[in-house]
Amino acid sequence: MTAAQDRPAVLTEVDGDVWRITLDNPDTGNALTPQLASELAAAFAGRPDGTRVVLLTANGPRFCVGGDVRSFADAADPGTFVGRLAHDWHEVIRAVLYCPVPVVAGVHGAVAGAGVGLVGACDVVICARTTKIRPAYGAIGFSPDGGTSWALTRSLGAPRALDLMLTNGSLTAAEAHLTGLVARLVEDEDLRRTTEQVAREIADGPIRAMVRTRALVRRAATRTLEEQLDDEAQLVAESAADPEGREGVRAFVEKRAPDFRNAR
Repeated sequence: MTAAQDRPAVLTEVDGDVWRITLDNPDTGNALTPQLASELAAAFAGRPDGTRVVLLTANGPRFCVGGDVRSFADAADPGTFVGRLAHDWHEVIRAVLYCPVPVVAGVHGAVAGAGVGLVGACDVVICARTTKIRPAYGAIGFSPDGGTSWALTRSLGAPRALDLMLTNGSLTAAEAHLTGLVARLVEDEDLRRTTEQVAREIADGPIRAMVRTRALVRRAATRTLEEQLDDEAQLVAESAADPEGREGVRAFVEKRAPDFRNAR
């Protein structure tokens, strides 16, 4: 192993209710490699039970520049190598999508390629104002992976998503915010503070109800209203029966702040 391979690509830390996951290969722009995919999947799988939200950030000037193109060039069988890497990365995306607690991300610098799909899978994304977002696949003759086509089409609509990807275009942070790819836009110097604040606010809330809400929102775009109403009725009943719901109702009646952390 080289010294670079010996160095972890992902850092994890428990910070109260928050499970911090930090991409930490700044020299490569946190480029997607088999190591990064493996360690990021392990980080989500290893979330301690007591934590109530995942906070995803990155060290260095760029959040994630997408795939490590040099490794593609060096591969003896590029199709097999890239296909295997895409498979492993898609397991990471699924881990984010189906995480048992909400996932908050703070992004900055550059977000490209598979990094766009990672951002699109998170629940709440806080974006620094100078961030640039670029699919970048067309520049190397690739089609998208990592859920990037899903995230961009969902936020931009098919015509604008195709225009962006077929012309190798980019989005400013303001455009990403306007179209809904990211939830909030903040000044660069406020990114860390705001992201941590949002993560802690969410950790204070009814986490299981939030996960049900996430499921409803994600399915809404592909369902009829009738289907959505049926699902809402089922999930609100589950929420009402859940200790979180019971605590929330009691707190409302008793005119006090709810204690969702201890609602088991």
